[in-house]
Amino acid sequence: MRALLQRVNSASVTVGGHEIAAIGRGLLVLVGVFRDDDETAAMRLAERTLAARIFPDDAKPMNRSVLEVDGAVLAVSQFTLAADTSRGNRPGFGPAAPPETAHRLYQHYVEVLRESGRKVAVGEFGADMQVALVNDGPVTILLDVP
Repeated sequence: MRALLQRVNSASVTVGGHEIAAIGRGLLVLVGVFRDDDETAAMRLAERTLAARIFPDDAKPMNRSVLEVDGAVLAVSQFTLAADTSRGNRPGFGPAAPPETAHRLYQHYVEVLRESGRKVAVGEFGADMQVALVNDGPVTILLDVP
């Protein structure tokens, strides 16, 4: 599994002209699921997401986790993170998990995040979403979990 973490001051998701989710300070997380991923990968990715030290404190610009800053998480499924761009100009999506598997593992990822007590908002799986954010820093980190 793969997650693209973006440290944000705010983020929201709109579907069909209606805002369905929004957070203030925290993480916007775009989540990609690959064919060989399983529940263990989803759990490990969620744990790494929560533990990522990408928020500032008085000592260092990246020293605290979303847990330590009492931040929220907006998790958005994004199958294009599993794109194969090794050949040609058009991405291939063979490495992406089938929708049923991806949805199940994305939901497991979200459940593990919620167990932390953080506010966790979500996009709409499989929908055409518009994602808005105010990236803080900007800070964008790619997490991969085999």
